[in-house]
Amino acid sequence: MRKYKYKWNLSEGAVKNDDLRHDIASSLGVTEVTAQLLMNRGCMTPGDADSFITKSEVMLHDPFLLSGMDVAAQKILEAAQNNEKIIVYGDYDVDGVTSVCTLLTYLETIDKNVGYYIPNRAGEGYGMSTDIVRSFAKDGVSMIITVDTGITAFEEAALCRELGITLIVTDHHECHEILPDAYTIVNPRQNGCTYPFKELAGVGVVFKVICAIEKLKSGDDLYTSVKRICKDYIDLVAIGTVADVMPLKDENRLIVAEGLRKIECTDRPGLVALMDAVSSESKKLGSQKKVTSGYISYSIAPRINAAGRISSAGIAVELFLAKDPVRAAALAKKLCDINRERQFEENEIATSAKEKLKSNEALKDSPVIVLDDETWHHGIIGIVSSRLTERYGKPSILISFDGSSTDGISPEDVGKGSGRSVKGMNLVDALRSCDDLLEKYGGHELAAGLSIKRKNLPEFISRLADYANNSFNGEDICPGFEYDMELSPADVTMKQASELYLLEPYGVSNPQPLFVARGLTVDDYCTVGSGKHTKFTVKCGRIPVTVMCFRHIPEEYDIYPGDKADILFNLDINEFQGQKNLQFIAKDMRLSEKQYETELAEREEYARISELLESSDEISEKFDDSIIPSRDDCGFIYNLLKNELRMEREIYSIRALLHLIGESGGNIGYAKLRFILKIIDELDLIRAEETDTELEKFVFTYIHVKHRTSLENSPLYRKLQSCRG
Repeated sequence: MRKYKYKWNLSEGAVKNDDLRHDIASSLGVTEVTAQLLMNRGCMTPGDADSFITKSEVMLHDPFLLSGMDVAAQKILEAAQNNEKIIVYGDYDVDGVTSVCTLLTYLETIDKNVGYYIPNRAGEGYGMSTDIVRSFAKDGVSMIITVDTGITAFEEAALCRELGITLIVTDHHECHEILPDAYTIVNPRQNGCTYPFKELAGVGVVFKVICAIEKLKSGDDLYTSVKRICKDYIDLVAIGTVADVMPLKDENRLIVAEGLRKIECTDRPGLVALMDAVSSESKKLGSQKKVTSGYISYSIAPRINAAGRISSAGIAVELFLAKDPVRAAALAKKLCDINRERQFEENEIATSAKEKLKSNEALKDSPVIVLDDETWHHGIIGIVSSRLTERYGKPSILISFDGSSTDGISPEDVGKGSGRSVKGMNLVDALRSCDDLLEKYGGHELAAGLSIKRKNLPEFISRLADYANNSFNGEDICPGFEYDMELSPADVTMKQASELYLLEPYGVSNPQPLFVARGLTVDDYCTVGSGKHTKFTVKCGRIPVTVMCFRHIPEEYDIYPGDKADILFNLDINEFQGQKNLQFIAKDMRLSEKQYETELAEREEYARISELLESSDEISEKFDDSIIPSRDDCGFIYNLLKNELRMEREIYSIRALLHLIGESGGNIGYAKLRFILKIIDELDLIRAEETDTELEKFVFTYIHVKHRTSLENSPLYRKLQSCRG
């Protein structure tokens, strides 16, 4: 059975109903592909489909339905109106930064005695600190409002009580059974909260808080108050929601859709400067396309996140608070510089992690990857964990002991970890099952952080693996993708790519449509991005289409010009210098089934003949010249490999070698090539060591010989010649 690196599964939500697809396409004036995508997202009537596109099926819920909101809003408003000293205490990621900026900016319209604090990731770590609370008390702070953090601040809450500071916790992370003894807590996930939507980001909770305060302050009806807040803050709320990978359903879908619209025409100096910096850095100045959730995820969010990861999140906060465009431009440039540094660190850690995986046989069969190191940057390991989970389809946790001890390695050293999970294993629940081994932990179903002592690491790894095995019930957790539908070349049009914007915003619960196209002819390929990425050109019908394979090199695909390929991809429009072109953003790419079957038959025939040759000295069966190598054939391959080895190109798969032979003017098939490699190895001319039998990869080594060697000295060569038909 053919082995795949990734499984391609038709989405569980895919609906087969030709009549309904025709009706939706006709009623809305869209393609049948778009109609099918709407059906896959639960639209079972033309009316449902229209509501999905216009987002008229969702509404913003009353903020006062959140437990503790009435108390929190009233208390914050009173403190602000009394000009009390208030500190907004946030987290260092994008959700935390946008939460701080949103609440701080709003409160400053009422109280000029408001400040903020975000801990340093490396020095202080996640969450509140008793030392900082004491320093606030000395500075006369009367109220602390946490945003995107605080739900596990038990000691800090008790200290606030003792010092007479009012602590109001606003958060969205998973809650423990016992909550901190704060003045009040606003978190949709806390027990007893009947708020109808539990998936708000931290900044989404803040958005609800300021909507509630605005209603109390203005005396206006809720609709008017919310509309006013949306006008000034919905862009920040959308950025935080997308960046924190919250499900884009229910009111999150409306929040993000409205936010993206506002970002497109934003006059916020910091955001304008950051978008200009992104365009300049990507050398696409003046060609910014429509703002999408993907643009936030891959262009805006990483630069904001980078500040908190390896520098100070305060830089990102100051960017969003900036009023002066010149100051904003300088801060935006600084964020881009920090992000480049982050990218370098990320690649270094990713390389290190992959080397650890290669050298650890036990991890290859483990249902969860846990790696640790003394030098990894605390702020980067979460990104690398995400890359490992995406690549291997397993939950992963990376732990850094960097800076944990100044006197050498100790069992008491505390490492900071960051993990990502996959569907089927709630990471917070998994950590909860090991809470006696952890110093602290918290997060979401698919992403979490932790602290652990070195001495507890072996037991933690063992118990986490057991938990993962139970979660997956022994099922194969080979990484996989769910696609919406297959496209024919006729479906791949600019109109179709443009219509995909109708389904925005994309994210969790409304993923960007994933398609499959089969049997496309590969025209060419090359590496881009300093060799880190691969760009193929394929023939889709009569149209050449670019296929971008990010973070993959050509050798990973083993596909060459002239091959037929099946591609799993997102359909995209690339805009550059005023030109628009269709492109595929590949998630996976492999040899087409038909071509694979043809080549498999060649492999099986070669195996049959090899077995026959090895089992008997005299063979009655005769073979034609396509199988049996001539002297010229052997000389051609020998000289070709010798030349490649001179240029230090020593590793080839059989498919890559066959492609090279064709490019060099040769006409040698699979079986003949395999026999020639055995012959020149047998004659000690060039060593051919097969390092991967499944992928048929070889390492070739040139052997210096002083005397001319005759092919007749090869027993295999002589036996093959006797079988010539």
